[in-house]
Amino acid sequence: MQRLRNFLQQHCSDNGLIEVIDQIATISKDIAHLIQLGDLAGVLGSAGQENVQGENQKKLDVIANDLLKDGLAALPSIKGLASEEETLPVGCNPDGRYLVLFDPLDGSSNIDINVTVGTIFSILAAPAELDGGDERAFLQPGKQQLAAGYVLYGPSTLLVLTTGNGVFSFTLDSRVGEYLLQRENIRVDTKTAEFAINMSNQRFWKPAMQNYVADLLRGEEGPLGKRYNMRWVASMVAEIHRILTRGGVFMYPWDSREPKKPGKLRLMYEANPMSLLMEQAGGKGSTSTESILSVQPLGIHDRVSVVIGSAEEVATVERYHEA
Repeated sequence: MQRLRNFLQQHCSDNGLIEVIDQIATISKDIAHLIQLGDLAGVLGSAGQENVQGENQKKLDVIANDLLKDGLAALPSIKGLASEEETLPVGCNPDGRYLVLFDPLDGSSNIDINVTVGTIFSILAAPAELDGGDERAFLQPGKQQLAAGYVLYGPSTLLVLTTGNGVFSFTLDSRVGEYLLQRENIRVDTKTAEFAINMSNQRFWKPAMQNYVADLLRGEEGPLGKRYNMRWVASMVAEIHRILTRGGVFMYPWDSREPKKPGKLRLMYEANPMSLLMEQAGGKGSTSTESILSVQPLGIHDRVSVVIGSAEEVATVERYHEA
């Protein structure tokens, strides 16, 4: 089985980008080790503070963020970093060529109950004329990503990535400390009968989304003509990985509890990288009205409504929102 770095050297002509992805992979091994140790390493529980999103940070949120920030900033090729846990971008090396955005530990509400969490990352080219700590440098639509991926910390640790030429999955072999290629050119079925959404928020959604989900629940007797199953893990990494494995659609729509925000999930380091992966695998990423990868960000912590998954089902959601 092919090791990650050997694979990258064969499939990517940009040595600097290879170095960045390899560094993320190396850091993820340390994060995976801490997650596996859990309470034995004293990393569970609250950190006793909030991040820029107003969310209570877990100890592992902070630890994972620091590991990624310090490890990536040490690379001469990194010009700047942006994270869910950082209020502002972090400037690194003035001559660097890349910007990295990341959610250090997606699904952190699952940490203390030993359920799947993950790391999401997105890599952009750094504009030569802007400093790496300048937010404007990062405000690029998702279609300009050079690479994107996630690490899933589950029963096994998996790295799933794209450099714009297909989606590939690697499994961490803890016996040798290496990611080994497991799945090549992953493709997502265009059709599905499985959806993931937090149904407890149904009363807060727009009527179009309420109508769509109501029709899902009507099964064979409804206008969609088939029986659907629902799944919900409360970890975007886990939800997207399931769809890349067996199809489906993941939705986190706008809701009326915070009407001024276009959605819950962050565009730059959650929706964009996951949409790039899904579209590289033949799926689709949408806000329910437009392609996520075409959205022009105004800030690094912008939020967006998310519908990602099997292409035909995403298109169906969009049709419900056309009226």
